[in-house]
Amino acid sequence: MTATGALWRNWSRSQSIIPARVERPTSPEAVQRAVAAAARTGSRIKAVGAGHSFSGIALAPGVQLDLDWSGIRAVDEATGRVTLAAGTRLQALPALLRPYGLALQNMGDVDRQTIAGAISTGTHGTGDGFTGLAGQVVGVTLVTADGSLLSVSDTENAELLPAVRVSLGALGVLVDVTLQCVPAFLLHAEETAEPYEAVLESYLQRSSAVDHFEFFWFPHTDTVLTKSNTRLPINAGRAPLGRMRRLVDDELVANGLYRATCAAGRLLPALVPPVNRVADRLTGNRAYTDLSHRVFVTNRTVRFHEMEFALPRERVPQALREVRALIEKRRWRISFPIEVRSAAADDGWLSGAAGRATGYVAVHRYYRENPAEYFAGVEAIMRAHDGRPHWGKMHDLAADSLRGLYPHFDDFLAVRDRFDPERRFTNRYLERVLGR
Repeated sequence: MTATGALWRNWSRSQSIIPARVERPTSPEAVQRAVAAAARTGSRIKAVGAGHSFSGIALAPGVQLDLDWSGIRAVDEATGRVTLAAGTRLQALPALLRPYGLALQNMGDVDRQTIAGAISTGTHGTGDGFTGLAGQVVGVTLVTADGSLLSVSDTENAELLPAVRVSLGALGVLVDVTLQCVPAFLLHAEETAEPYEAVLESYLQRSSAVDHFEFFWFPHTDTVLTKSNTRLPINAGRAPLGRMRRLVDDELVANGLYRATCAAGRLLPALVPPVNRVADRLTGNRAYTDLSHRVFVTNRTVRFHEMEFALPRERVPQALREVRALIEKRRWRISFPIEVRSAAADDGWLSGAAGRATGYVAVHRYYRENPAEYFAGVEAIMRAHDGRPHWGKMHDLAADSLRGLYPHFDDFLAVRDRFDPERRFTNRYLERVLGR
């Protein structure tokens, strides 16, 4: 299906564009035809997913491809490998995998993205012993710039697997993704409010002491909300949050009340510190056991802008202290919490965790606030600590700076030259971060 372009905006309303044309292919063959047609007319072409990236990575100035198909394409029950159509939303995976007794090894706290968009931008999660989604990729099929299909896996074109795991959409259009899944499991979650400095001092030890550890710090407070998740067998017995507790904590407070306080803080910044202290007291101190995806994922309906950097894990505590000092020095009023997570090293050439144990620091601003000054100040701190930007989130780094952060940066560019020499899949964002 082809349509004239209309205004496209991402979820956070930080990016928008009117593509020249929109196509909604429903098969790999239709993608091939669309890419071949774009090549004949000299047009640029890009696939978009759910629009959950905060950066301009998905903007399509020429032909925009909305991949309008999803679901499981193949399952190898003996190995736990599952091939999914690229447009499959993460939120659909639990139901799709349930009949096979499988689950994703690790997930982020948002599940609205497509699987192709999530791996292309380096979406992760938390857990010292676990990689992000890209590390679970064991194969992909993509359409390259000449309209041909390319299969990459650990048995076919295996040398390209580190490049396609986090490809930024620069190598072609993903049409399917094969993930290494694991037997379904439960997570026992413990959420507690704890002193800020004590958590920073114990961050490295606690990250390795439990399966999945993360924490949130509301600026202008002295406590953080810690989340410690322990993996359990699927038959260990669920003890989920009651419907009323989940409604109050995760919907009325985390979304409804928070939306109102963010809006109020935008109009009266002086309200932000006391409101954050109230939010700090209303969160934390609960324990429950549930299916993994129900613990990993949080329903977030308050729109925001986000920037995130991946640091060598040992540098996270000092970087966060510097961010706090900067907020206090500049007297900024920051309503959204700062999120800290971790991940195991992986081999994706453009992965934030490429070759090193990693800690992630994410900062946010309410979507009706201008994040530029805050994000620029935090970015300077992250760069000083050898931080790598999350490709799907806001940052100002360009190719000259990024080359030194990724040992295989030029290897990736060589693969790009091979499969997209005319830059059919580029846009302004990719020109900035990868060069022309």
